[in-house]
Amino acid sequence: MAQLIYSGIMSLDGYTADRDGNFSWSAPDEEVHAFINDLEREVGTYLFGRRMYEVMSAWETWDTSDEPAVIQDYARIWKGADKVVYSTALDAAATPRTRVERQFRPEDVRSLKSASGKDIAIGGPTLAAHALNAGLVDEYRLFITPVAVGGGLRFLPDGLESGLELVDERRFEAGTVYLRYRCLT
Repeated sequence: MAQLIYSGIMSLDGYTADRDGNFSWSAPDEEVHAFINDLEREVGTYLFGRRMYEVMSAWETWDTSDEPAVIQDYARIWKGADKVVYSTALDAAATPRTRVERQFRPEDVRSLKSASGKDIAIGGPTLAAHALNAGLVDEYRLFITPVAVGGGLRFLPDGLESGLELVDERRFEAGTVYLRYRCLT
């Protein structure tokens, strides 16, 4: 059975984007990016909401030939995975290996977890809140950057209660900290 993993880069005060929707402060350096790439190799399917999908779909068409090796590597990882986009606004997916679902249904995600041979990643706090509140997430992978943004889009939804066990941690040269937690409840 596949694990459902919620991973993201966040500010020290718990936000994935600031009040203006800006997330440029979260761009990983090469050391962090290489580490993320190694984690993402285990993912067979990404689950996205429309906004996160629109941001991430740039990896499909971006000419990375003049970019650093970590960028080229991530583009290959992105293109090699399946994607499910939950949206009532999209008529069709703009990228290969992608299907659009109109509604997030916990029972469908449970079935996907049972049938998948590789892990599943859920991206974006708005969609992830549905999975978290339904008790579907098996692991949290947090990359905490050394910046406070004072408000915006929170990584975790208000009201969430969950027992967690720390199973891995790492500190990077520029001050980013990685924390991996297993859900106990």
